[in-house]
Amino acid sequence: MSAIPATFRAYVAEKIEGPDGMPAVARGVRSFPEAELPPGEVEIRVAWSSVNYKDGLATRIDGKVARISPLIPGIDLAGQVVASDDPDIAVGASVVAHGYELGVSRHGGYTDYQRVPAGWVVPLAPGLSPRDAMAIGTAGFTAAMSVVALEERGLTPDDGPVLVTGASGGVGGTALAILADRGYEVWAATGKPDEAARLMTLGATGILTREDVTGDGRPLESERWAGAVDAVGGATLPYVLRSLMTGAAVASSGNAGGPKLETTVFPFILRGVALLGMDSVNVSIARRRHIWDRLATDLRPRALGDHVHEVTLDTVEPALDGIVAGQARGRWIVRIAD
Repeated sequence: MSAIPATFRAYVAEKIEGPDGMPAVARGVRSFPEAELPPGEVEIRVAWSSVNYKDGLATRIDGKVARISPLIPGIDLAGQVVASDDPDIAVGASVVAHGYELGVSRHGGYTDYQRVPAGWVVPLAPGLSPRDAMAIGTAGFTAAMSVVALEERGLTPDDGPVLVTGASGGVGGTALAILADRGYEVWAATGKPDEAARLMTLGATGILTREDVTGDGRPLESERWAGAVDAVGGATLPYVLRSLMTGAAVASSGNAGGPKLETTVFPFILRGVALLGMDSVNVSIARRRHIWDRLATDLRPRALGDHVHEVTLDTVEPALDGIVAGQARGRWIVRIAD
């Protein structure tokens, strides 16, 4: 028998026919039946989730993210285990789950309760609460994954300055803080000039504008960056590639600037630079758990929570619209439990 109540509160997005006969999305908090949750070995009382760009898209008719309807959005969640068929995941344990199919083709974190496969669950290390985990969230995990990938390839603080693009958002801001805490000279690129002071408190050495990191430019520019974390894509990634030092790499995880990549082969064949794709959705559970353990220790971002804004299931809608509109400043987290 399930430990989840027969019904519970959840924020649901459902495709409907609008008053004009056109497709639309009805969204809001409603009672949701336990019987409609998919199978899984672990049942979780959700305490926190967060607002990500993909979550905003999942609640829009033109978002092209949601694969089922109705859908409980939320690509990440954290809370306490209330039932488990896996001996390695104890009842009462604090856990986090994100990626895989959550909030896309399987119900996600905007709910009082969720049921997930044991192979998606990460037990939280001591000192990292469920709220902390969602203050980090998918975005912070992606940032940490990017830093780990660059350092595994050999990057050290002695190599020179590192660039972080999209620094005002969750991935960029967390990457900036982690790198600064690890001794790197970090430059932050942002399209939001009013964010400069906040980014300096996160550890930025200097600020670049959107105009500084876009434009056609030459096939190669002066070698400036020993490494980079790019959370933007679009016209920004080509600039990063053509301004990396010889042998340097960029960890790429975003397409807020657009999905197209228009560049040349010269950074690759004349400077030997590398483009490292960061797929935080499907990374193996072993590596996922390893990175989360490090997020509780040596990769823990500075001032965790200082740049976080809380919403609830009842007030999440403006945040979902805002993140798609480019209005994110730091992180929005969703308080589920009372």
